[in-house]
Amino acid sequence: LDPFHNLMIHIKGGVFQMGDEHGDLEDSCRPVHDVKIKDFHLCKHPVTQLQWRTIMGADPPTLQFKSCDNCPVNSVNWDDVQVFIKKLNEKTGKHYRLPTEAEWEYAARGGLASKKTKYAGSDDIEEVAWYMDNSGGKPHPVMQKKANELGLYDMSGNVWEWCEDIWHENYEGAPEDGSPWTTDGDQSIR
Repeated sequence: LDPFHNLMIHIKGGVFQMGDEHGDLEDSCRPVHDVKIKDFHLCKHPVTQLQWRTIMGADPPTLQFKSCDNCPVNSVNWDDVQVFIKKLNEKTGKHYRLPTEAEWEYAARGGLASKKTKYAGSDDIEEVAWYMDNSGGKPHPVMQKKANELGLYDMSGNVWEWCEDIWHENYEGAPEDGSPWTTDGDQSIR
């Protein structure tokens, strides 16, 4: 059983400017730099509680806001996600993985179809995101807000999402080929 069958969106690769192009984010999002992305696939929405349960057999013990099958799974650490991916691949015979930070940002921005909006799919955060001011402090079911240009939902807001990369203070020395940045940095943060 593959809970992601028919949910993976093919994202055509290209070159994009990664980083804080609007000048309103933290220093860790600078400098803006060119990154070349290869074609990849990404699920049209974050992993839901039901999808997690389908693979793992139970909710994560740390799950908050339970009893919402279509809400994104939350309160799982990077190691939990690695176990999930390993079991998912064993059950499906496929090769699922986390996106790199560059792939995730490229996809959130709409890839080659990007309209250069501030948020993933709109300049109006209310159209595309559940966030502090409208969420009531909890996750909401996926795909309730507008999708971005690639048909991806919840790329701005709802829950934090894991990427493969290790956290660095800034983009100085970041890979320019879309590969994960897994050297140096703070090894305890992804």
